[in-house]
Amino acid sequence: MIDLKDIFAQTEAFLHELPPAPPALERPNGVGLAGWIDHTALKAETTAQQVMKLCLEAREHRFATVCVNPGYVPLAAGVLRGNGVGICSVISFPLGAHLPSFKAIETRMAIEAGATEIDMVVNLGALKANAYELVYEDVRAVVEASHAQNAHVKVILEMCYLDQRQKIAGCLIAKAAGADFVKTSTGFGPAGATVADVALMRRVVGPEIGVKAAGGIRTLADALAMIEAGANRIGASASIAILQEAIIL
Repeated sequence: MIDLKDIFAQTEAFLHELPPAPPALERPNGVGLAGWIDHTALKAETTAQQVMKLCLEAREHRFATVCVNPGYVPLAAGVLRGNGVGICSVISFPLGAHLPSFKAIETRMAIEAGATEIDMVVNLGALKANAYELVYEDVRAVVEASHAQNAHVKVILEMCYLDQRQKIAGCLIAKAAGADFVKTSTGFGPAGATVADVALMRRVVGPEIGVKAAGGIRTLADALAMIEAGANRIGASASIAILQEAIIL
């Protein structure tokens, strides 16, 4: 169980002074950037044909994963079987307001259908209310369900809704709960990833877990700025355009 006193104390300490930034990541070049990108289609109106196209593009360009809603995981798994491209499914998306037990069930079902990575939306209301134990239980339920089936977990904090204290606390709780990544945004909030938020997340979680930048990343310059700030995964629907820019340079 989480030690709330430790989380509160560490949050206050980091508000006063953040840890130093870890050493910068080695920036990928050219086609190598594809392995850092989750090729994404999460809009409500996304069709099966669009998901099929997404998967074929991911297979061709060797993106890290395709990121799709749970209902499309079986389709993606069928198209990508044996091709080395991961399948990322979103949980309690985009609001994060489901019960932890529901999130765990949705997680298990997504993984059984073929998902290899899980991007869960944290309980934002609980985080904003400083209900750290509930936030921990929320994340931990998904982590336990995922790790039991060898799937990684990214915790979406939807940073645009949080103040500095809440951002720091969310990162610390996600790390304490065993998450593999923290993630900036769903892409459905009023703002997406920012360089400042990515840099903050990296300094708070250190080099031990990943940082995913997502939301509004449309150009190579956007992607590289996030990587320089500390992201080691990019979520984007403009993946092809970004990769084409990288190959030209």
